Amino acid sequence: MSLLDGKRLIIGDAPGHEQYTRNMVVAASRADIGLVLVDAMKGVRTQSLRHLTICSLMGVSRIIVAINKLDAVGYSQDVFNEISAEITKATERLELADVQIIPLSALAGDNVVYPSTNMPWYTGQTLQGAIQSWQKPVDADATGLMRIQMIARAENFRGVSGTVRRGSFAKGDEITIFPSNKKATISSIVTFDGEIDKAETDSAVTLVLTPEVDATRGDIIAKSAEDLIPSDRLAAHLVWLNEDSLIHSRSYLMISGATTTPAIITKIRHKVDVNTGEHISTDTLAMNEIGDVEVATDIPVVMRPYSDSREFGNFILVDRLTLKTVGAGMVRHSLRRASNVTHQDYEVDKAQRSAQKAQKARVVWLTGLSGSGKSSIANALEQRLFASGAHAYVLDGDNLRLGLNMDLGFTTEDRAENVRRTSEVAKLMVDAGLIVISALVSPFEVDRQRAKGIFEDGEFLEIFVDTPVDICRTRDPKGLYKKSAAGEIPNFTGVGQNYEAPSAPDLHLDGTAPIDENVERILKILL
Repeated sequence: MSLLDGKRLIIGDAPGHEQYTRNMVVAASRADIGLVLVDAMKGVRTQSLRHLTICSLMGVSRIIVAINKLDAVGYSQDVFNEISAEITKATERLELADVQIIPLSALAGDNVVYPSTNMPWYTGQTLQGAIQSWQKPVDADATGLMRIQMIARAENFRGVSGTVRRGSFAKGDEITIFPSNKKATISSIVTFDGEIDKAETDSAVTLVLTPEVDATRGDIIAKSAEDLIPSDRLAAHLVWLNEDSLIHSRSYLMISGATTTPAIITKIRHKVDVNTGEHISTDTLAMNEIGDVEVATDIPVVMRPYSDSREFGNFILVDRLTLKTVGAGMVRHSLRRASNVTHQDYEVDKAQRSAQKAQKARVVWLTGLSGSGKSSIANALEQRLFASGAHAYVLDGDNLRLGLNMDLGFTTEDRAENVRRTSEVAKLMVDAGLIVISALVSPFEVDRQRAKGIFEDGEFLEIFVDTPVDICRTRDPKGLYKKSAAGEIPNFTGVGQNYEAPSAPDLHLDGTAPIDENVERILKILL
């Protein structure tokens, strides 16, 4: 669509019904102007407030509220004032600064392109005028930021190409490349039309650097090293896009630009009622819900608050098994600087500790239903290892729940956290040179894969103790199946909660076979 002054206008039409919240979020995430239509005959409705709330969360710079169908209410100024007062109350609560409220009749053309003769009491801009007068906000003090899109090479030439997303760059500027933290100086700025001395925001340029430091696609160039500080803890608004609810403490893939890293949601502070903006306590997010969360990443990431930079403040979450996009996030701020916490190396390392014990440190992860025989196999395996002079220890699920994990229940979220904590403890024990035997139900594939992912190749042996649920129910050594049948354990695996069998375990054991036979099979791949 073209406006009269030659500007191009791209319109994203998003419905207001709650089930389309994610559509609204996607549209608002790229919008400069939010145009909210209100029916003068019906007044402010829930979906009107929903649109305003989402525009606020997504950082839309100008909001135009068009109160339509004024012709149907006799072009009443009182009706307009009443609706305007309600809109103003909502926009002030949402801290929306640039808001214009326009009375119009799309049917009659009043205040759409030309001022209305039917509403002499309104002297503000028309709808088209309000759109045309918008100017992209410019921060005169903003320092330059650019994400590298490609490395430009030619004979005797090498440069980094991209679009300046914030601030400006000039010849002679010293820049820092993230995440490597390498520094260089801009020796020239090349464009399609030739060299220039300064590149402003939205300029597509190639920067020639001295020295020719190593950089790659997706790296970020900043004029100020203080402008981008790597962090592994972030506070963010998160829009949940998946039919399956968010699992607290489950590992997802976080993607921002060209950076991909495992990440977990460590805390859900609250979810936002998109109709009213109210904060509601919750421990999960369902599809189309928006929450205020804390995110922990496996590696430090370089990001900016979304309110400061959409380009450098957004990310998506991807399910590690299905590779579906399950969430979209907007960074609010860093929770702490990753540089404040660093890994401390010691003179005695894992290899030396293992060599002292004459063994290879590993974790044997036994997974299966309750009653499948995991603890019995773990006990017998530890006895055999101890008798042979090996240094081993069993991390039993029930024992851990009596101490370290005593605050966890059996919900999907708590089970994910149970596996995460146990795997981190096992990693420390492997670092100490021990053979660790973990006996946990650990029912979900993605949680076991995350546990495996924190170990070096060959250190994690996933062993599936496969026992039919009917036999487990018959054994029922702890009386758990009986309690589940009585309704005392609502999330009991194999009854009220699914168990996801390993797709490719390192060893598949028959849980009905003799224990000694299963132990021998484990020892063959362990030692």
